[in-house]
Amino acid sequence: MLAGAPWLLAHKSMLEINKPKKVSLYGTDYVLWQDKTGKVNALPNACPHMGAMLSEGWCQEREDKTSVVVCPFHALEFDGEGCTILPGSKKKTLPQLEPLELIIQDDFIWSYGGFEPKIPISNILNEIASQYEFIGHTADTSVETDLLSMLLVMHDYNHQNGTHRPLFRIEEVRFETFIDNGYHSHAFYSMPTAASLSEKLKNPSLLLLPKVLKAHLENHFPSLVILHAENGLGKIAQIHLFVPESKTRTRTYILMYGLVKNPAFKVFGQTFLNLAKVVVEQDSDILGKIYPNTPQKIKLNNEIGMDWVRRNFETWPEIVKPNLSLQKSLKV
Repeated sequence: MLAGAPWLLAHKSMLEINKPKKVSLYGTDYVLWQDKTGKVNALPNACPHMGAMLSEGWCQEREDKTSVVVCPFHALEFDGEGCTILPGSKKKTLPQLEPLELIIQDDFIWSYGGFEPKIPISNILNEIASQYEFIGHTADTSVETDLLSMLLVMHDYNHQNGTHRPLFRIEEVRFETFIDNGYHSHAFYSMPTAASLSEKLKNPSLLLLPKVLKAHLENHFPSLVILHAENGLGKIAQIHLFVPESKTRTRTYILMYGLVKNPAFKVFGQTFLNLAKVVVEQDSDILGKIYPNTPQKIKLNNEIGMDWVRRNFETWPEIVKPNLSLQKSLKV
């Protein structure tokens, strides 16, 4: 599960104030909560008394606007350090739970899961947040699949005209360029669509899409893929995140940012989120219909993104010399 990689557990907008949220990383469940001061806390989710899920409890606010998480079983309160006060005692205990170390960068909540960092956190999300307006988050989904299978699907540039055909009516993938910079890469391709007018009238959100979809994917191994897209209303940065919950489950979700060119852009923010949610649902569905250990006897053009993922998995945490860059234009 690539120990030593940084994982974006959540954007602060995904945490309601004083409401516990369960997240999983490397086979351990944690409870996250944010208080009114903006401080985010993370503790192992199992109460050290009898193992109740703290994420099923509630938060108790204090006078200074900080808060503690309360166990739903016996109402024991735990602060951000994992300490509690036992009934009948006014003295705080030593830490009973070891907090998960978080790295907070503005609204971004990162963690290495307790492992020694092997690669730094990319600054790309901070750059996007400083230039674009936050639209929202969507499609927070736990999928029964290993991390490698999830990343292979997300870097499979041939599946759009199969997996996503029902949504976009994509006819073909015209691959253009792949730029390999080690754990950072770019892929450029275009996809003609064939949605009829009647299909667009049934699903008006398709009216926002051009006849030919032009895709620029910016990839930061292993935790995020950014789709850069543009239309007459503005630019979108659609950020797909991945978190290894366990060896057999992977969480994915989307953060979306926009750069407004036309005031009407803001009206369609929820529409863009809804389209992105359907994409995640379709990818999650196909992952449940794959035999992941099937020997691959056929290789298609444009599997360079998948080759990039496999290489980085096999050599982790070493960064090998980039050798997959492709400037030649290909068709599927």
